[in-house]
Amino acid sequence: MADEMVLRAQRWINSYKVNGIPIVPEDGQTSWSVMYALTRILQYELRIVTLSDNFGPTTLSELSRQYPVIDETCRVAAIVKVVQAGLYCKGYNGGDINGSFDSRTSAGAASMKANMGLLGLWPGGGITPKTMKALLTMDAYVLTGRGTETVQSVQRWLNSRYMNRRNFFVIPCDGNFSRDVQKALMLAIQFELGMADDIANGIFGPGTKSGLRSHILGIGTTGIWVQLFTAAMIFNRRPGVTFTPTYTAQLRDQVLAFQSFAILPRTGQADFQTWASLLVSTGDDTRRGVAFDCITTVTPERAKTLYAQGYRITGRYLCNGTAGTFNKMIEPTELATIATSGMSCFPIFQTWGGSASYFNANQGYSDGLSAVTWARHHGFKSGTRIYFAVDFDALDYQVTANVIPHFEAIGRALQIYGSEYKVGIYGPRNVCTRVSEAGHTSASFVSDMSIGFSGNLGYPLPPDWAFDQISTVTLGTGSGQIEIDNNIVSGRDMGQRTFNPTQTNSKYDVPFDGAYRSSQLADIRSYMETSIKMSEWSVGYTWSTEQSHETMLKHDRLITDLSKALRIRKALIQAPIFWELRKRTNADDLADLAVAAYYNGQPGTDDCSTGVGQIFARTAIRATNYCSQNGIVAGTILDPGNRAHVEMIWRVLHDRDDKNVETVPLVLLHAASMQALGRPGLDASEDVTRRTLERYNGTGPNAVKYGYELLGVFRVFEKYNKMLRER
Repeated sequence: MADEMVLRAQRWINSYKVNGIPIVPEDGQTSWSVMYALTRILQYELRIVTLSDNFGPTTLSELSRQYPVIDETCRVAAIVKVVQAGLYCKGYNGGDINGSFDSRTSAGAASMKANMGLLGLWPGGGITPKTMKALLTMDAYVLTGRGTETVQSVQRWLNSRYMNRRNFFVIPCDGNFSRDVQKALMLAIQFELGMADDIANGIFGPGTKSGLRSHILGIGTTGIWVQLFTAAMIFNRRPGVTFTPTYTAQLRDQVLAFQSFAILPRTGQADFQTWASLLVSTGDDTRRGVAFDCITTVTPERAKTLYAQGYRITGRYLCNGTAGTFNKMIEPTELATIATSGMSCFPIFQTWGGSASYFNANQGYSDGLSAVTWARHHGFKSGTRIYFAVDFDALDYQVTANVIPHFEAIGRALQIYGSEYKVGIYGPRNVCTRVSEAGHTSASFVSDMSIGFSGNLGYPLPPDWAFDQISTVTLGTGSGQIEIDNNIVSGRDMGQRTFNPTQTNSKYDVPFDGAYRSSQLADIRSYMETSIKMSEWSVGYTWSTEQSHETMLKHDRLITDLSKALRIRKALIQAPIFWELRKRTNADDLADLAVAAYYNGQPGTDDCSTGVGQIFARTAIRATNYCSQNGIVAGTILDPGNRAHVEMIWRVLHDRDDKNVETVPLVLLHAASMQALGRPGLDASEDVTRRTLERYNGTGPNAVKYGYELLGVFRVFEKYNKMLRER
């Protein structure tokens, strides 16, 4: 909703015709673009030559020199207008945006300073340089989102106590723990340790660590250090903690609960390790965990080293990353080595995941299918949790827009094709917490070693954490040497100690290489013209050979993933999809219209073959039921005699090409069973393939002909699939 006074502020900015001051949208909405423009106007009025969005040291220094306080004595109208416009953008009454610092402007400024916790330090309505710096940000000083009054009271206390220190600036007072608040607390600790302004930097370095080791707190301790410690507890969302200067028995109990949660020694005191775990994502990074993850093969010699060092749980990768990356996946005999050595293993899935662009629903579904394939291949049993990696500093909006849809799709894929497995997540604290709260994961593997990630700064350890990655260490010598990431273990996931045999015939089909598109199209076109007597455009058919081929390739990733998850040849799925597209006629379109009319209450029929695979709804229901009842996929049993069920499935098959493609292999597996062929595997003979394709079309002479014709299509696609998977 547009705010009239913000709109006036934007119009004033846009009337300020100076090079370097941009035009802002006139929408009545506060934004960084407005704040940046106001910052540049201020700089211009301060006669700073180079204008910048950044309210940095030069701007602060010049403002302090020229206008130590901006109040009713200020006669520079533009500077007062910056204050007035900024107040409205912050939600305060700034008076008329007229350049006169009147009583309304003063009252608005005083209200903002009170919300900052600064009115006692700087009484009245005057705007000091640090207040001006804060004014021209998007920070809030009233509760927002999930903010609490308890956190807000600590934020205001920090502002009031440390604002006169040179490098301490106004922090948000919105009730939310954040990166800036985290740094402010660290600065406060450094100030109380006696560090000068030139030394205090907000970083958890050697001096801070040394100082905290001498500030162990327990029952009866009072003073500023207890306040700082309870502030850290509050920021880490420890329930029931109050901001207090006295270390009470109640606080001791809350500390014991936190120490249990974070797997720290249960001392009940604010000792160094407890301080560290509250202040930085790694905590005390010299702690030795009992779990590790690595990209290196665990050989028998390395296993001996690891076990001797106290490690009992191994994190290893299910597969390698994108083409050309190093080998990091579990080797054929590695799980046996791990188990024999007395250790367990949890699987990690990561092909890349290094930026927001990777994460989306389609990729998530593909990752889920691929993870199921590889977990079964390596022999991970039912109940195993697979940790899917988010290996970048995802900002909150990226978690919402990219990561959560990605994991929702992973869950759908596992629910259908790998319901024996659980979904876990590897990533920064905020990412893990938000995806868990959305209901898409059951445990978190936290990348706390990335202490600079915004998703770790200002966020507590996720409630469902299983592994906490805090340091990289190198162990052993010679053939037993190995570099690992050292992980603390909560006990939520102890990995797997026994495994199924490794699946054989693991030469899965791979994604199509576009470099072969033209030659594959030429081969399939030649087959259609010479063997089937269908030219590129045949009379009566609505799709050309090239269009059919291109549409099939559009679904290549999904077809590839399905072939792996179901352990059937990719060409077996490709053949009927290409064929049904190529053989489509106007009659198929009319049949679709008749069914659509029927379900809209008009004359028509209740079912027909539809979509890219030309599948009847009742055929799809029977095939899915068969696959569900035989443990091939997980799904709800539907009734092909139920009109509502038939309508629902027909609409999905008709409207969703991806769901139609997913149904094709289920129909093929059901078709093979009806021919008493068993389940066609990766080494199925051409006779089994032909008869499976035959039954896809039905029974009788036409179906037999269909099987022979599609076997030729299968051979064309298998020629390229075989070449690609074996190269």
